[in-house]
Amino acid sequence: MAEAIIMPKLGQTVEEAAIVKWHKAEGNKVTKGDVLFEIETDKAVLEVESFYDGVLLKILVEEGVTVPVSSTVGFIGKKGEKVPDVVPVPVIASPVEVSKSVPAVDKGMVEVFPAVVTAPVVASVVPQPTRLFISPKARLLAKNSAVDSAKITGSGPAGRIVVKDVKNYLKTNGYADLSISPTAKKMAIKEDIDILQVRGTGVSGRIMIHDIKRAIAEKPQKMSKMRQVIAQRLTESFTTTPHFYVTVSVDMTDLLEYRQELKDSGAVYSVTDFIMESVVMSLREFPVLNSVTDGKTLRWHGAVDLGMAVSLDDGLVVPVIKNAEELGIGELHDIAKDLAVRAREGRLLPDEMTGSTFTLSNMGMMDVENFNAIVNPGESAILAVASTIATPVVRSGVVVVRSIMKMTLSTDHRAVDGRAGAEFINAIKNKLEDVELWKSLT
Repeated sequence: MAEAIIMPKLGQTVEEAAIVKWHKAEGNKVTKGDVLFEIETDKAVLEVESFYDGVLLKILVEEGVTVPVSSTVGFIGKKGEKVPDVVPVPVIASPVEVSKSVPAVDKGMVEVFPAVVTAPVVASVVPQPTRLFISPKARLLAKNSAVDSAKITGSGPAGRIVVKDVKNYLKTNGYADLSISPTAKKMAIKEDIDILQVRGTGVSGRIMIHDIKRAIAEKPQKMSKMRQVIAQRLTESFTTTPHFYVTVSVDMTDLLEYRQELKDSGAVYSVTDFIMESVVMSLREFPVLNSVTDGKTLRWHGAVDLGMAVSLDDGLVVPVIKNAEELGIGELHDIAKDLAVRAREGRLLPDEMTGSTFTLSNMGMMDVENFNAIVNPGESAILAVASTIATPVVRSGVVVVRSIMKMTLSTDHRAVDGRAGAEFINAIKNKLEDVELWKSLT
């Protein structure tokens, strides 16, 4: 009997996923453990492996289509085996053939971003754009002329665009006077570029191939599901949360020297490890920084679930170290390293990217002097850590060069006032500058 391939439910909050790429085609041999396809949720791109041996008999959900979790997306079985009849998969979003001037719209539920929000966003139903009403001959003429048929007004029945409408449009817009190289026009047709919108840079305004390449580069590109959710949630946070910032300079000289001593003895710790431990200890001293508010109530979290921002090629994820207050610096190091590696490899589970109560964003490796981060919805603060820079400072009346690192705390001013924010970030600073503390902890 053919076995159904099920869209997995990866985490409690994930209700839908899109198939990004099938790694097997219908008729291909499949071995248990082979990667069948990649899926994209609003949290990450993940690989889905086969639970069965056999042949991929049928693909029910094509690439680029979003469907609910637990849906049947295909079948595996013996070669030639009959595929069972199934109820059609309820498609939430799929590519739609529309005019190039009208972007495709996803319809359905928008979920929460990892460790950035605490509740899913209620879906709003968006109507799918309608197809362009145009005759086949008129469509072909517009295509071969490299113009956008959606900008043409139809004079046929019910406003249908016919050939004479296309010809009138070309004449009205001076199409016959355009100068374009044959190669450039061929590329424009292939890439659906409207040459009436292209500014030629050749002699007498002639449209050249590099003009078409520029137009291709400027075409709107649909953002990934992850990028869309990042944009939505951080815009919501920045526009609805009153942000308050406080910055301190930390003298890291002594700690860096001690870190080198540890490294020479075989104990390798990153600067981030010391920062995380300092943050966790300070959050226990200042629980208001480990809270969340809706503007009317304030809820303190009993545990410190520390989020650590990890940059990806197309966005970022925030793996969460759960119950960080129960861990030593060595355990923090091991867990953080594992989460970061799996985040960049796309192997995190969605539940490992949700539920943070405080977030650390470290750009120390990016050679930045200072930056402000946006508070993640569902939290009251985020710590932005910049690079450690050799800086001339005054010590005992003498100018010396020290390794200085700036940190900026962003807080939700509804929950955290200026004094609490300043005391908290200075508590972190004092710990980082206290080498004796680290000698007792490592």
